[in-house]
Amino acid sequence: MLLDADEPAAEAAVRKVAGSVTVPNTWLKAFVAPELVASWLPPGWTSGPPTFLMATQLCPSEVRAPDGYALTAETRAGVTFVRVLATDGAVAARGQIAVTGESAVVDQVETDPAHQRRGLGSLVMRTLANGAVARGASTGVLGASAEGRALYEALGWKVHAPLAGFVYRATA
Repeated sequence: MLLDADEPAAEAAVRKVAGSVTVPNTWLKAFVAPELVASWLPPGWTSGPPTFLMATQLCPSEVRAPDGYALTAETRAGVTFVRVLATDGAVAARGQIAVTGESAVVDQVETDPAHQRRGLGSLVMRTLANGAVARGASTGVLGASAEGRALYEALGWKVHAPLAGFVYRATA
């Protein structure tokens, strides 16, 4: 559901959804400033870290794993999983993407701290984009953490909105 934060319907919708949640660790995300969403939530909801809705036009690019790493990609049930493996077989970086028509949603991109600052995040993102373009996608979207935002911006992604995230923690 896409709502304008200035509309009373947005507040009513968030209050209704949040008030119906009973399962701990349920997340609610909205493209609205976090402080505004926080004022609409009943007790039991906790703010998550700041995140950002980002998008870009996907373009194919050449990819090559740095020396000492192996790149793998596989698609299952419409989701492409990319992993960069270190020489010992440990996952050094990973990410996934799901294509939905002309759009593709990137999720769970991460680089192990021991392997950061070696271009592995860029390698994962470019490999994901290549797979999505091959399957007909032209636009990529993702929810970026504050840490990931710099990587995505360096790759040409643009911030389009704040992405407020709250998790329900049952109150005693």
